[in-house]
Amino acid sequence: MITLGFDTSNYTTSAAWFDGKTGENHSRLLDVKPGELGLRQSDALFAHVQRLPALFEALMERCAGSVRAIGVSTRPREAEGSYMPCFVAGTSHAGVLGTALRVPVHAFSHQQGHLAAALWSADRLDLMDRPFLAWHLSGGTTELLWVGPNGRGLTARRIGGTADLSAGQLIDRTGKLLGLPFPSGKALDALSGRAMGQEAFRVKCPDLEFSLSGVENQVRSFHGRGAPPEETAAFALRSVAGAVLSATRHALSAHPGLPLVFSGGVSSNSLLRGAFAEMEAVFCPPQYATDNAMGPAVLAWREEGA
Repeated sequence: MITLGFDTSNYTTSAAWFDGKTGENHSRLLDVKPGELGLRQSDALFAHVQRLPALFEALMERCAGSVRAIGVSTRPREAEGSYMPCFVAGTSHAGVLGTALRVPVHAFSHQQGHLAAALWSADRLDLMDRPFLAWHLSGGTTELLWVGPNGRGLTARRIGGTADLSAGQLIDRTGKLLGLPFPSGKALDALSGRAMGQEAFRVKCPDLEFSLSGVENQVRSFHGRGAPPEETAAFALRSVAGAVLSATRHALSAHPGLPLVFSGGVSSNSLLRGAFAEMEAVFCPPQYATDNAMGPAVLAWREEGA
């Protein structure tokens, strides 16, 4: 028996299977023209609709067993009014498949999927049965969350982060400044590894909230003063890591004893992980930090009481 998962974010088309222990995720990044920072929702939706059949066919060639249930990301977050058209593609595909197979279809948020994928791939699904703190750091989100069990699933409540520019947006804009492809996370990470300096912009973080919009100006100014690309990349990433670290310390002070989990594509960054080397933080393998459908598949399995 297996469960299937679908996730159609504004960056990636994903489908996955899970058998209770192991699983496999198939993903493909959406095509973005050079020099552009993402896609319009209508274009992303159209791309997902085109790609899902072939992606699903490739997925089913690699798994065996009858389908028990389907999990799908239907919205960005649990919050009321949370909606993005790109998730309609996965929701529609999952709904038709569920009807054809006569199996239940479970709806989750994209954020819940990220958290579940991070926990499963880090071998920490035990945390789904207790409260913990988590960062969701991605192209569109920089949120510090209080996460707790909700039946056999989980619920996430925002307690901090940034309300303006996300960490992923800053990274992609820095990548564009340096002529890197979109999304720029991997390329910027690799480039920063050649940096020799230690400069960073100290982001003000008096509590759990901070702003990254000013960091973008600082990055442009730093690069404009003649800093080479690798130093500019490291400057941007260190500035983000410093802000996340400061907010985390405030959160752990307010919620002592809670485990700390990182999810989202930005959490795979080497400088960020290095900033938390002395903390007992849970980081998952990079392939399950980025957008994927393993989270919905895992959550569907749990919802079925398996």
